[in-house]
Amino acid sequence: MQTSFTLAQLMDPQIKEADKILRACVHCGFCTATCPTYVLLGDELDSPRGRIYLIKEMLEHDRPASREVVTHVDRCLSCLSCMTTCPAGVHYMHLVDHARAHITETYKRPPIDRAIRALLAAVLPYPSRFRFALVAGMVARPFAALFDIGPLKPLAAMLRLAPSGRAAPPAERLGKVYPAEGVKRGRVALLMGCVNPVLAPATIDATIRVLNRHGVEVVAPAGEGCCGSLMHHMGREHEALAQARANIDAWTAEIEGEGLDAIVINVSGCGVTIKDYGFMFRNDPAYAAKAARVSALAQDISEYLALKQVAPSRDVSALRVAYHAACSLQHGQKLTREPKDLLSRLGFTLRDVPESHLCCGSAGTYNILQPDIATRLRERKVANIRTVKPDVIAAGNIGCITQIAAGIDVPVIHTIELVDWATGGPVPEALKDREEALQNGA
Repeated sequence: MQTSFTLAQLMDPQIKEADKILRACVHCGFCTATCPTYVLLGDELDSPRGRIYLIKEMLEHDRPASREVVTHVDRCLSCLSCMTTCPAGVHYMHLVDHARAHITETYKRPPIDRAIRALLAAVLPYPSRFRFALVAGMVARPFAALFDIGPLKPLAAMLRLAPSGRAAPPAERLGKVYPAEGVKRGRVALLMGCVNPVLAPATIDATIRVLNRHGVEVVAPAGEGCCGSLMHHMGREHEALAQARANIDAWTAEIEGEGLDAIVINVSGCGVTIKDYGFMFRNDPAYAAKAARVSALAQDISEYLALKQVAPSRDVSALRVAYHAACSLQHGQKLTREPKDLLSRLGFTLRDVPESHLCCGSAGTYNILQPDIATRLRERKVANIRTVKPDVIAAGNIGCITQIAAGIDVPVIHTIELVDWATGGPVPEALKDREEALQNGA
């Protein structure tokens, strides 16, 4: 693609990077076939190629974002399926992230939209606030239909996504070390995150048990918090970088102290962002080297365990598992075989889901901010899952788990909970009603 940025514009490192990405695009259109929004809507501007044209025009002319640009960029899930498909290697993720930051700086959203985004930014990255919001959401959930109109739809979506059960009670994990069982064979930091401690603490506990069981000491450094992903994808770059710096500092202290073999992540959306810290801080002299070191150590839990001798302690072959490939794993981190190989090695009966490359509609805050498209994608995903008649659905991302669970009566749990159970841990909570049958099959 030909570009026409001025020399003055190219002095800006962000514009220089955008120019390199745009020039790599050859207009082939392969990306349209695998883009969820194009598949659903059939609008060229809701395809990666169409968005690339809009972003190019906006940046080349140094224009504030227009309503048209905002509409179509907002509809992008950042699922990165286009990057898997693209034969030219266009780094669409960095381009659309730049566009979102530009939108935040130059476009004034309608008041309700601004308020909802500000609410998400003020609540989701902070477990104590999020826990309080969930309690309020459970109370207000029966009234969700009252907000199902126009610009208030995100509020209705937010309430419907709130779990019907009680939120997990606070548990202080930061600043703790979880010792390895038997001979110590490794030491890792585990990202506790912001959403997992509230919605899925069992995932954290299962991860620690599996790692400890296999001789790995786990540390949860004090000072660690949200990875910055949620803010990053809403274009709130200053907040995202501040959150990332806090994590880099916390992990660097461990790296330079007792050392780390890896920084293990069990939320694949967070993994994409942490693995990108090196790029995000490439022009920051104080953090460039530290961020690159952190990114180099970051590994998804399935990626880390792929190199371990993980063996089953019970027969789990009776359980039919539909593996949902989170976009942030298969497209963002290019991890397609590791989770499936891990489950197969442990003896689970795996079922591949048709159209596995298409997003479920979660995508961070997308299922709140774009509820209509997200719901259509979930319905399509659930229909495909039902065709394989699973006993349980496994996924590696809390967003996908929450999204899919809201549309199906089959239990949806994190892959690591199945790994934990198969290697000697407790039966996952979601499978306890089948515990007797599972034990009989053991």
